[in-house]
Amino acid sequence: MAHFHATVRVSLRPSVLDPAGEAVCAAAQRLGHGAIQAIRIGKAIEIQLDAPDATTARQQLESLSAQLLANPVMETWSLELHTRAEED
Repeated sequence: MAHFHATVRVSLRPSVLDPAGEAVCAAAQRLGHGAIQAIRIGKAIEIQLDAPDATTARQQLESLSAQLLANPVMETWSLELHTRAEED
């Protein structure tokens, strides 16, 4: 069984308002960071899993992301998958 590490990044769809991102952007501008035009806030989920191969790992993570980690009405997600070294 191979060991994998994945990062799933979830963000709001461009058409969905991001009040938290707007508040952070306004605060950044008040602090003198006037070059910042927009901020969108999302989340990163780190996952470690064992699977027979990368294809199986990716299929499991895609299913998990679509069914549980992201709300498909409001959010999009992307996946990065890496093989991780055996831990001693």
